[in-house]
Amino acid sequence: MGAWWSGPVATFLNTDPDRIGERLAHEAGRRRFSSEPQQLRAWATQLDLLRTTLTALPQTAGWQILFEFPIPRLGGRIDTVLISPDATFVLEFKVGASQFDAAALAQTEGYALDLQDFHAGSRRHPIIPILIATEAAQPAQTSPLLLGSGVTSVLKCNAANLTALLADLARRTLHSVAPMRPDNWEQAPYNPVPSIVEAARLIYSTHSVADIHTARADATNLTLTSDRITELLETARRQHRKTIIFVSGIPGAGKTLCGLKAAFGTTEPDNSATFLTGNPTLVHVLREALTRDAVAQGQKRAAVEQRMESTIQSLTKFRDYYVGRTAECPPERIMIIDEAQRSWNADQAIRKSAQRPVRLTQSEPAHLLDIMHRHDGFAAIICLIGQGQEIHDGEGGMACWGDALANRPEWHIHASPDVISSIPDLTTLPPSLPVQKETSLHLPVPVRSLRDTATPKWVNAVLEGNASLARSIAKNASLPFRLTRSLPALRKALRERSRLTYRCGLIASSQAKRLRAEGLGAELAHMDSNAVAQWFLNRWIPDKDVRASDALETVATQFAIQGLELDFVGLCWDGDLIRTGYPQRWQSRRFSGTTWQTVKSAEKALWSLNTYRVLLTRARYETIIWVPEGNPDDPTRCPDTLNSIADFLLACGIEPLKHAETLRTLENCFLDV
Repeated sequence: MGAWWSGPVATFLNTDPDRIGERLAHEAGRRRFSSEPQQLRAWATQLDLLRTTLTALPQTAGWQILFEFPIPRLGGRIDTVLISPDATFVLEFKVGASQFDAAALAQTEGYALDLQDFHAGSRRHPIIPILIATEAAQPAQTSPLLLGSGVTSVLKCNAANLTALLADLARRTLHSVAPMRPDNWEQAPYNPVPSIVEAARLIYSTHSVADIHTARADATNLTLTSDRITELLETARRQHRKTIIFVSGIPGAGKTLCGLKAAFGTTEPDNSATFLTGNPTLVHVLREALTRDAVAQGQKRAAVEQRMESTIQSLTKFRDYYVGRTAECPPERIMIIDEAQRSWNADQAIRKSAQRPVRLTQSEPAHLLDIMHRHDGFAAIICLIGQGQEIHDGEGGMACWGDALANRPEWHIHASPDVISSIPDLTTLPPSLPVQKETSLHLPVPVRSLRDTATPKWVNAVLEGNASLARSIAKNASLPFRLTRSLPALRKALRERSRLTYRCGLIASSQAKRLRAEGLGAELAHMDSNAVAQWFLNRWIPDKDVRASDALETVATQFAIQGLELDFVGLCWDGDLIRTGYPQRWQSRRFSGTTWQTVKSAEKALWSLNTYRVLLTRARYETIIWVPEGNPDDPTRCPDTLNSIADFLLACGIEPLKHAETLRTLENCFLDV
């Protein structure tokens, strides 16, 4: 990763602008980007303006300047980065523009925030994004607070005022406590952690997970796991045998990324693959995101949609198609199953299909194994296992796969030791199976949560009811959780945090039926593909699209959000999971008619806990939990019941939102992810 042209400001001022322009055009051509006359003129204007500006600044000795600095996670490049010993200036030029439009503001801020989050050289000093609309009227604006680190608000500037603005900012950032070396900035590590949608776009375009990292060195086994899957597939293909690979991991560790790599990572016919998921939300969002990208690059939407339908498929539709056509063999030799532990057991499969055109006669794992066995020679199934995330009645877990494999010895089994137990239970493979254990097939480090690796451990302690352990974890970590009792405060905090670039949204359990009384009765229809794609991909800012997640009008349930994530999450906690008894413990409930009914089934109670495990691990940056205050006149919203939930969460180490607001304002300047 590097800029198309970079060097000291002094070198820039002593270099013929035409030579720099030629270099930029050459780099564009080498990367197969268009160098149209309009782009060449924009570069020429930009270079002339910067020469004039930097010549007039008295304090640029030692500064560095970089042109077209790539930001792979966002699929773009920063026009110009200026590095002083005391600050990083992100300059986005809109040559000829007469106004500062919202999309350009969001783009500029997005670049700056990406540097803050993922570029090691940009964490100790202020990052100042500036949008230069060369022909716009100069607007009045508040000068940013320039203390410590963090991204300021986007400053707006026209061509005539750029010199004065940079001179003022350079003066105000002068003499930081620990000046940086501008000449080292470009070589600093850049380790982006994209969202699942961003990752799908990146993998689809590059066939690699090499650019998907985390700033934490212990998360390297995302690449190791992906490489090991490739090796196992190649060995099975060479030996003409059937193989099944179980990839396990904690929530947010990157299992879906490994699956997408297997699905998109090759174009060879013998390794053709399909990514199957029973989660319709994931199907809709990934298909639509990749389709929008391809259409934006000039491809025909119909052709792209057809290609996406074969690569990312609904497990249910795929299953029914081939169960109903016993003589037909799938064209794909590799099947990737997302959240494979959620496959139906035999009783559920037979019951649910009784009134359908295609009737199932055995468990989903058994049917899927038999479908892929129709291939002569090589065939493979990759099962992505989200431990502790069974959230539906009738989900068979790993035990269901074990039962199916026990009767099909032709399948060679590879799995991490984490999914094998000496005592058979729902969540593990039985010990009697001949499994080749592969430690690299388990992903233990979260890459979704960008602020603290302790989140999964803390969530486990909370859902186990172990307040002392949760509090101990919180004491030694910077947990990305806050608690509020006010819905307006929740919405206000989410809007402040999401700014122009980050995504936020409201989520809740599908059993949170009494949130309706709080004004949250609008639930995202997770089976409506258009509604789902709009919620996850459209934007409230700058488009004012009320269907978008960050409009904060529609609540997504665990069925819509599982497998996906948002940057900032508002988790709305209702009376379906409460603290009760002495000593207190978690109790799951279901709302029926006019009252809450206690869930007595241990299996269904586990699904309730897993629902909240999913909801508590959806945020990349921060989760704000809202527990309503209730109403003493409404027995379905008992204040004492809701207070006990809030009190327990506080005892587990969550900070109240009201205590964090002032800190959050300063965090915009001091944040070091």
